[in-house]
Parts: sequence; C-alpha cells; structure tokens
Amino acid sequence: MCFFLFLPTRKRLRGARLAQHFTAASLLCRSQCSLFSLAPSLSRLLSSLTVRSRCCNRSRMVYPPLEGRRGALLVIAVACVAWWIRVDSSYPESERRMEQELESHRENFRKQNRSCFVLGASGETGSVLLREIVSSRLFSRVTTIGRRQLEFPDDSYKDVVQEVVDFEKLDDYANAFKGHDVGFCCLGTTRAKAGAAGFVRVDHDYVLKSAELAKAGGCTHFNLQSSKGADKNSGFLYTKVKGEIEADVHKLDFERYTVYRPAVLLCDRKESRPTEWMTRKVLSPVAALFPTFITTPVETVVRAMINVAVTPASKSVQLLENAEIHRLAAGKGAH
Repeated sequence: MCFFLFLPTRKRLRGARLAQHFTAASLLCRSQCSLFSLAPSLSRLLSSLTVRSRCCNRSRMVYPPLEGRRGALLVIAVACVAWWIRVDSSYPESERRMEQELESHRENFRKQNRSCFVLGASGETGSVLLREIVSSRLFSRVTTIGRRQLEFPDDSYKDVVQEVVDFEKLDDYANAFKGHDVGFCCLGTTRAKAGAAGFVRVDHDYVLKSAELAKAGGCTHFNLQSSKGADKNSGFLYTKVKGEIEADVHKLDFERYTVYRPAVLLCDRKESRPTEWMTRKVLSPVAALFPTFITTPVETVVRAMINVAVTPASKSVQLLENAEIHRLAAGKGAH
C-alpha cells in the first residue's frame, strides 16, 4: 500500500474512489451475510483501503453513493465473494454430528452382513466404486457382473466373486443375480463408441434386463447411475434413453430405488479421445470454483452411492441431482 502515496494526484483520487467503492460494497455485504465476521483477512483489506481513502481525500464523503459501471461491478464482485464464503456459525458442530451419524450407519450396516453386486465394474465409475466397496468392507459378499474377467491390482480383491455373462443371453445367467441385497448399476457406453443402436442396447436393454433379474433374485435396493438432464421426452438420444431407463426400472417396484444424475464426470479415462481430454482441461477450473455447477468427480458419485446404501431409507424412491450428489458424498444427508 505504501506505493499509493507516490502516485500522481489523479491516480490517487482514482484509488480513493476505488477504495470508497470497496468500502460501500463491504457495508452491503456486512448487512447481507456478516462478511466481516466470516472473512477477517478481507475485512482488514477493506479497512486499510478505507483509511487510505480518508488520508488522500479528506473533503469527500467517506461512503459516497456508488456511481458508474466500476462501482456496480465491484459491489457485485464483493457480494459474490461474500455469498461464496458465508458459512453457518454452527457448521463445525453440525458437521461433526453428521460424520458421527454416518459412521454409526456404516457400523450398523456392516453388522447386517449385506451382499451386493456391481454392474459395469470395468468402467470409470464402476472400477472406483468396486475399489471403495472392497476397502470399506461394508458388504460380506461382493460380486461383479460383466462380460469379461477383470484383473485386480492387489490381494484386497481376493474375495470378490466374478460372474462373466453374455448380455445378449442374460436369462441364461439368472443365478448370477441371485442372493444380493444391494445392486449398483454403472453400466453404459457412448454413441460414439457403440453407435446409436449399440448405445440403446447397452444403456437401456442390458440395464433393464439386469434390473429385472436382480429383482427376481431378491435385490431390495437398486442403485442406477444415470445422467444430468435425463428425460424420456427429450429430443436428444442420450438424455432420452437415460430418462426411459429410469422410468422403466421404476416400474419394477424395487423396495428401494435410487437414481443418480451426475453432471459431466471428471475422470481419467482409459480410452480418452482428444476432445474429452480438452473438455476435462477446460472444465477443471470451473469445477474448482463451482463444484456443483456442471461437473462431478467420479469419486464424488461413488461416495454418494455408498453413503446412500448404508443410510436407512427416508423414502422408497430417490432421484438425486448433481448438487444433492455432492451433499451426500460429503456426508451431509439428503434434503
């Protein structure tokens, strides 16, 4: 701030006006969300600018009305920062309480000796989900159902049962779906990889048939990974198919049915195209600033799935949008 005193008079006056804009904006934020009590460092910065304003321009009002485009933009910017950093004064206590409740749910769930299966365990989400399930030891029996045998990285997977099936003849493999309490479906492909017909066959037909066999085999809680914007009436093939499979699985009337609608998944794909790589690079800064806006890390989806599975159901059907997935992944519970 010392260099401020050596600026030409006109620039000092401009700096003073800027400081006054900061001060007025801070007053607005103080009335809206107690910015000063929540951000001491920003408070000290604004206070120092106010003092400088008084020193350099004694004859002017200290808190003049904001004028001009710069003042308006400054108010908006500081208000946005205030909104972003505001927190509830009871946050630490409530956070600890929710963590304790979640841990209690995990322990109770573990004692029930539940079993689960994972569809699509070779995919980006499914592989991370399987890893977390194995490391958490929440299930007494874990089964993967897929079209090929998987190679696991270490001995922690030694108790995982692998069922290799032909998805074109799933009825012949009905036994693979029997005896599981919880089912996780991360099965899916892309139109670019499988073509339009192949995409519908995998993301709808295979998923629906698997859900039917799971229901017949005794599965009580079916978890389906869908997508943000899923709508059976959509004009776009991807979101239309996702909406249709959500509705068709719902008709099977599982005792508990949870649908996850993440936004753009952030992950390191094994088969990454240049456009996908570029998309991840572009969206990474957005994800850092606005984590629930248009992106969802795969790990976040997985944590939400596990937290939902171990928590007693508040309703039989849950449709979780992106923001709710982030909340559940953080252990904050559903609204």
